[in-house]
Amino acid sequence: MKSLPLRSEVNEQETWNLQTLFENETAYQQAVQDVEKQATAFAERYRGTIQDANSAIKALDAYRSLQEKMVPIGNYASLAASVDLTNDEAQMRESQFGSLAAKIGSQTSFVMSELSELSEETLQQASEQSEDYEALFEKIYRQKPHQLHPEVEKTLAAFSSTFEAPYALYNTTKLADIHFPHFTVNGTDYPLSYVSFEGAWESEPDTAKRRAAFQAFSCKLREYQHTTAKTYDMHIQAEKTTADLRGYDSVIDYLLVDQDVDRSMYNRQIDVIMEELAPHMRKYAKLLQKIYGLDEMTFADLKTPVDPLYEPSITVKESKTYIDDALAIMGEEYLSMVNRAYSERWIDFAQNKGKSTGAFCASPYGSNSFILISWTGSMEDVFVLAHELGHAGHYYHANREQNLFNSNASLYFIEAPSTMNEMLMANHLLANSDDPKFKRWVLASIISRTYYHNFVTHLLEAAFQRKVYERVDEGGNVNATILNDLKRSVLEEFWGDTVTLNEGAELTWMRQPHYYMGLYPYTYSAGLTISTEMAKRVLDEGKPAVEDWLEVLRAGGSKKPAELANMAGIDITTDKPLRDTIAYIGDLIDQIEQLTEEIEAQ
Repeated sequence: MKSLPLRSEVNEQETWNLQTLFENETAYQQAVQDVEKQATAFAERYRGTIQDANSAIKALDAYRSLQEKMVPIGNYASLAASVDLTNDEAQMRESQFGSLAAKIGSQTSFVMSELSELSEETLQQASEQSEDYEALFEKIYRQKPHQLHPEVEKTLAAFSSTFEAPYALYNTTKLADIHFPHFTVNGTDYPLSYVSFEGAWESEPDTAKRRAAFQAFSCKLREYQHTTAKTYDMHIQAEKTTADLRGYDSVIDYLLVDQDVDRSMYNRQIDVIMEELAPHMRKYAKLLQKIYGLDEMTFADLKTPVDPLYEPSITVKESKTYIDDALAIMGEEYLSMVNRAYSERWIDFAQNKGKSTGAFCASPYGSNSFILISWTGSMEDVFVLAHELGHAGHYYHANREQNLFNSNASLYFIEAPSTMNEMLMANHLLANSDDPKFKRWVLASIISRTYYHNFVTHLLEAAFQRKVYERVDEGGNVNATILNDLKRSVLEEFWGDTVTLNEGAELTWMRQPHYYMGLYPYTYSAGLTISTEMAKRVLDEGKPAVEDWLEVLRAGGSKKPAELANMAGIDITTDKPLRDTIAYIGDLIDQIEQLTEEIEAQ
């Protein structure tokens, strides 16, 4: 395993093409100047004019036009920085955009202030006159009690880039400053990085290498725990201050507003999984321990594959065949979008120093999507890419059918289209072989990738995050010691005495950026609950179920998550879909165990 190259050394064909946003830096800078002028003109023209339904709609039309101009500028700045945090020019461009966005946000904050001062009757009239803004007007009405004085809103908007600074600091520490040392096993040195650990070493079948990599990785993380903890504390204290100013009893209640779900749905997702999924996953951990003949099952062993001999090495070109075959059921238009993602360089496959870890999909309104992934050649990469193409497919449909304000679905629903694609990938692989070893490998891939990632890794983040916010709501702060203790307690609660927590397991809170994105961690399991039920429908019904799902994707954020799920025939207002999904996971683990017994008996 080689050390990572510089960004300038990677093959351009393995990188995404940001020229679909701006041809060059000159075009980008011109767009910045133009939007600054447009924002000033907008404020001069519309400030103080929003007094009835007609003027509200007119102002929103102009405001929407301005925001649409901001979208490519912001994405260009952030995407260019995300692939190389060591690039000074890209970092400065992203910082400058943050300042620009804060300035324009302050200039235009009067829009929401003036709209919130309109009566319920006027907002209803405006909603009836403009279907485009119906969901927005409803949201404005719901948040009226928490809207502050216009001058306060203006000031808060001016400080927006400052409020976002902890996330930028977290990424800079993680991706620019931390350099992992090589680790040694039996006299041989092996290179280590965030990408190589999370993409390969964490699931390395060789126990000595895997555990040594975990130890070296954790030791380096520990050197930065205090800075990272202070960064996180700054972030959550700012959230708490904002929640208090707006009159919310809890940070959690404040952060749930944009998700259009209540506290009970949030708590249910965490509590039920912590209690009812844990026994199934402990059984899976014991199975891995038996297969590998381990004296003890440690936290560093949980990502090992059930059968590494069945783990194919997959090229980018081969991944397209897998994904095309699996997603063909979604129809020609959807598949055409997938093919364009490859041929038009929507995807950044390269591994290089300074690149963001993990994977994400950005889908700027009015443009194609941009997918970041660091390709290691494993089947996990194929599942991850299918996942991100699920986001791309969602916004491909939603952005064309909805206006800018209605295109983004609630965070509660946002991971359903992505995890749906993972389920389609798994179902496709299962349907194409009767070989018990291959079937076991596929079932284990579903557990170790799709469900472990979304129902375990991210859910345990959510349980940890809830404990942090409960502490903050009581007036407390956090530091590295407290965060380590909270994380360890969550891991101990879930894994019990089945898994020994290596020194460093408690540091996993340092690895995820999701804590800077509101209550994002729990939504992975929420989305996968919906997609698991939907995938069953597709298997049973075929095209009619697919058509229902495509209609859901087209709806974007024009409906609340419960309404979107209901369009797919799923009632998430009850706990039935969640408990059915947990039972399904348990059944998969039982099948893996049974197949293992059959294979070993041969």
